[in-house]
Order: sequence, then structure tokens, then C-alpha cells
Amino acid sequence: MLNFLFARLTPRHDDGTRAFAAVIAIARRPAFFRHGQVPDTIDGRFALLTTVLALLLNRIELEGDRGNPLSVVLTERFIAAMEAEHRELGLGDPTLGKTVRKLVGALARRVDWWRSAIADGGEWSAATRSSVYASEPDPAALELVATELRALWSRLVAADLAALANGAIG
Repeated sequence: MLNFLFARLTPRHDDGTRAFAAVIAIARRPAFFRHGQVPDTIDGRFALLTTVLALLLNRIELEGDRGNPLSVVLTERFIAAMEAEHRELGLGDPTLGKTVRKLVGALARRVDWWRSAIADGGEWSAATRSSVYASEPDPAALELVATELRALWSRLVAADLAALANGAIG
């Protein structure tokens, strides 16, 4: 709303468009739902979206202060997307803010889970179970999703910050 007044304080919104679109594309991959048995529900899709975004945010953290603008833009894109989606679901202003804060908190928890998993040498199965599944998944499905997320992390680590910003994360 007041971006024209604070243009230098807030990174340009178009900087995160490609990266956020790539996060969405990865989270919508049919294999997660078919073979990984992630529930194809609002909650299941949200879990995948926030998981992929959390991995990307953890990768960007490795850049130190250089990554802060991209992290801010991606978080802003996430908030805008959640507001828009929940408005479409019929949520109004009195409850929208509280709901979006809860969703941002869920993203923050996933960022922390993945930060710990990565720091501990990559305990991917436990982090995947916590981050993606609401109930106990089939072990083969869990391993498939954990393997996909581990491969995603490897691609994220191999990419430079400019490539990440341009959506080269898939």
C-alpha cells in the first residue's frame, strides 16, 4: 500500500516471483500425492508448499545478509498468497489476520525443523514426517518424499543466489 514511500526499505516484489512460482510448481508435483501419499487436500497441499518454501529459506540463510532481501520477498509472497487463497475460501477481515499469522507460524516451524534436520546431518525421514504428514504415513511413501526433498536440498545447495531468485530450484 505505501510501497511508493518505502521503496528502498522493501525489496522489489518482482524479485521473488519466479522463485515463489518454482516453489509452487514443486509442491504441486503429482508424485507427492500419488506415490508419496500426501493427502490431496488443502492441508496436504499447504504442508508441501511450506515444506518446499522452508527448504528454500534455509538455503537462502546460508548466504548470510546477502540472502535477506530474497527471504523477505518470499515471505511477503507467501503471506499475500495465503491472504488471497483464504479470501477466496470466504474468510473475511475479522479473522483473516489471525489465520494468516497462524499460517506464517506454521511456515516458521517448518523452517526450524528443517534447519535442525540439516544441521544434524540430514535426518530427512523424521523431518519429512513432521513437516508433510498429519498422520503416520506408509513407510515407503515417507521414504519416497524424504528422498525427493533430500534431492531438492542438494539442488538448492548447488545453485547460487541469483539462480534461486530466478526460480532455478526445481
